[in-house]
Amino acid sequence: MDRPQLPLNALRAFEAAARHLNLTRAAIELCVTQAALSHQIRGLEERLGVTLFRRVPRGLVLTDEGASLVPVLTRAFDGMSDALDIVVSGESRETVNLGVVGSFATEWLMPRLPEFRARHPSVDLRIHANNNRVDIAGEGLDLAIRFGSGSWHATEAIPLMPAPMTVLCSPAWAARLASAEDLARAPLLRSYRAAEWEQWFTAQGMSCPPLRGPSSTIRLPSRKWRRGGMGPGCFRLSCSATGWLWAALPSHSPSRWMPGAIG
Repeated sequence: MDRPQLPLNALRAFEAAARHLNLTRAAIELCVTQAALSHQIRGLEERLGVTLFRRVPRGLVLTDEGASLVPVLTRAFDGMSDALDIVVSGESRETVNLGVVGSFATEWLMPRLPEFRARHPSVDLRIHANNNRVDIAGEGLDLAIRFGSGSWHATEAIPLMPAPMTVLCSPAWAARLASAEDLARAPLLRSYRAAEWEQWFTAQGMSCPPLRGPSSTIRLPSRKWRRGGMGPGCFRLSCSATGWLWAALPSHSPSRWMPGAIG
């Protein structure tokens, strides 16, 4: 579409509605009526010849076509906003969109943000936390941090730090574990990464025992696990809250590093 034909008001209405997935909240943000906002979006859909939203009882759901537009429009409007801020303030600023897994964000990244801010006051860091497979272009990201080997298609991966896997547990459980053989008889906490315990036991020269005990999609070791005495868990030392957990055994699995995937 030629630039003079870009329907900017309709695109702004769609982008706001896509962020909120709610027409009322989007209309309040843009200081227009909900009817006016709906009219803009319907006009955009007619002009493009596609459906951008599916209306459901609790709000809106993006179609595939709508979802493909959102990161592009968000970056474009953010870029215009940042450029105008520079003109008004006279200060040059840079926005960096960073995708990061939740456990690393809360336990490693967030505590270091004040120092980053002090060193780089002109950089506005926007953090997008999820555990999805990285899609830098599709999510509108500049960088992403993920655990793994770095072998990801169409990305440049830079190792940041080692992230060894080790066994953490409550002090009461640590007193009962003198060797990996003791661990094989314990109920083992499991995350959504099913192969972690198998990798750990392989690194100790042992076969992984049948896994029993609770599993969770939460990657951080929970304080409730300690209070409940639910058993040892296998965690990465780089992002584990070890102040209230003990390392049950000194041996770690082979290091895995967290790459920054650069689009």
